[in-house]
Amino acid sequence: MKRIGGLTVGEVAERSGIAVSAVHFYERKGLISSERNDVNHRRYPPTVLRKIAVIQVAQRAGIPLREIGQAMAFLPAEAKVTARHWETLSSRWTAELDDRIARLQRLRDGMASCIGCGCLSMDTCHLFNPDDVIGANGPGPRFLEEDAPESFSQS
Repeated sequence: MKRIGGLTVGEVAERSGIAVSAVHFYERKGLISSERNDVNHRRYPPTVLRKIAVIQVAQRAGIPLREIGQAMAFLPAEAKVTARHWETLSSRWTAELDDRIARLQRLRDGMASCIGCGCLSMDTCHLFNPDDVIGANGPGPRFLEEDAPESFSQS
């Protein structure tokens, strides 16, 4: 008879402060893993608690689960997440977060110019149609396929 120790899904949920359904969701997404005991109940290693904490912090920072999973894939399955692991994980997200913050600040700053305007014009509104370089050439199609910039051509 195989004996597997570890935490039940209820214990993981209680100790990490998330719902049982969230524990199952993280497992389905491959972010955490469990083993089955002899009566087919899931058992989680205690190290899963720190992984869940990392997932929650990253989610609060706005990192999509897909990217969290990609970044955490290098972690050993049963190993405890260390400060060095966290440093590696967080450094992967810093540039993306800085970019997102800059875009949100530009959006916030641009909103002030729209108060009372109400135009949301496709021609002139920098919030509704930001960085529309091609639009400066006028309405309608602007390129034939062979004249299109590389970013518009099909590969």
